[in-house]
Amino acid sequence: MTEISRIIKQARDQGRLTALDFAKGICEDFIELHGDRNFRDDGAIIGGIGRLGHQAVTVIGIQKGKNLQDNLDRNFGQPHPEGYRKALRLMKQAEKFGRPVITFINTAGAYPGVGAEERGQGEAIARNLMEMSDLRVPIIAIIIGEGGSGGALALAVADRVWMLENSMYAVLSPEGFASILWKDGSRAMEAAELMKITSYELLKMGVVDQVISERGRFGSELIQDVKVAIIEELQTLQALSVEEMLDQRYARFRKF
Repeated sequence: MTEISRIIKQARDQGRLTALDFAKGICEDFIELHGDRNFRDDGAIIGGIGRLGHQAVTVIGIQKGKNLQDNLDRNFGQPHPEGYRKALRLMKQAEKFGRPVITFINTAGAYPGVGAEERGQGEAIARNLMEMSDLRVPIIAIIIGEGGSGGALALAVADRVWMLENSMYAVLSPEGFASILWKDGSRAMEAAELMKITSYELLKMGVVDQVISERGRFGSELIQDVKVAIIEELQTLQALSVEEMLDQRYARFRKF
């Protein structure tokens, strides 16, 4: 097994820590909130509020299942537009009450079904990108598994974008890339080598700001490492004025 195939396998592993694991692990008294106040609650996106250290935060994440039934309930971590609208509702609520926003991302991409398109999938993603760019509270986004396409980016317009070591972040899946480029999805691993989708490759290119090591760290130990890193980074971000923070966020994404 090559290194790239190992990383992709790890990123997609069903036993991997989920967004809800991180939300409950880093926060005391995490309370999950539901619904977009328009259509329905989307199980593929979780969100709520909790205490991180000495402050309240809003945590939002894309949730994959840990077994078949859970994956069916979570739509295999592929959000519908109402999921992105729920996320935006919680982000605007966080802005109103001055709570930092932490997002955990693990998705192959937004759900491409007919119903999702009819309910405005593209518009929901685009609105999140626009609103997050101007959100007046700190945002930290962490890729914890797959970070696929606009479905991931809709929660990743942040002041800091981090990745777990064995995660991937790309404009589309290696299988999709191979199918478009060579009309042969079986060349996915070859495509992955060209795409530069791994954490350290993206860190080198400046697409992400930090890689969190997973070596020898599992479960609660990894969650604790992430918690400490978030608390430290929030202190840095909260030392900035809102205008400085927004200027830096704008500059971060304009450089691409």
